[in-house]
Amino acid sequence: MATHAHSRISDRNRARGLRAAGIAIILLSAGAALLPAGKSISSDLVGGLLVAAGLIEIVAGSLRREARHYEMAAGGVTALAGLLFILNPTTHFFPNVTLVIAWLLIRSLILAAAIRPSEGSVRIWTGISAGVDLLLGLLLMAGLSITTIVVSVFGPTEPLVASFAWFLAASFVVNGLLLLEVASCEQQVAAA
Repeated sequence: MATHAHSRISDRNRARGLRAAGIAIILLSAGAALLPAGKSISSDLVGGLLVAAGLIEIVAGSLRREARHYEMAAGGVTALAGLLFILNPTTHFFPNVTLVIAWLLIRSLILAAAIRPSEGSVRIWTGISAGVDLLLGLLLMAGLSITTIVVSVFGPTEPLVASFAWFLAASFVVNGLLLLEVASCEQQVAAA
């Protein structure tokens, strides 16, 4: 009986941790949405947001019952992308966009692999998260050729920088919502 009670407490703590992680990543999305304050993107700011989101996701992944290793790997890729931003402090538009495209595409592949071991609504949200990251990466890739001409002629304009920040924010929001759904499922397990 004591083991069952301990398991329920652990399930509640797991749900709380996942909920906190989901909320934290959604709050980071607000930070990403506010990035385009100037005409260039600060690599340190972007890197810091990605490292923070990645570390939160690694911790949240460790709390998962299903797809634990996939979710931790997705967080690791996010943190690594952030470290690359910090270690390569450039404010040029193209190196940042290329890194974000790679991050989104790799992350979408990891999350796509996480769909199979997931169940129910978590499987659906994992698929949504993978799909959103893939779509964002492809949109950035498609826009890169048009952007090349614009940036070559006019430099990195505010609308381009703003759209880049919204891509980060969109990925963070969907990931945060996924974690909130996982927390909800963990809460249901704890209540059972």
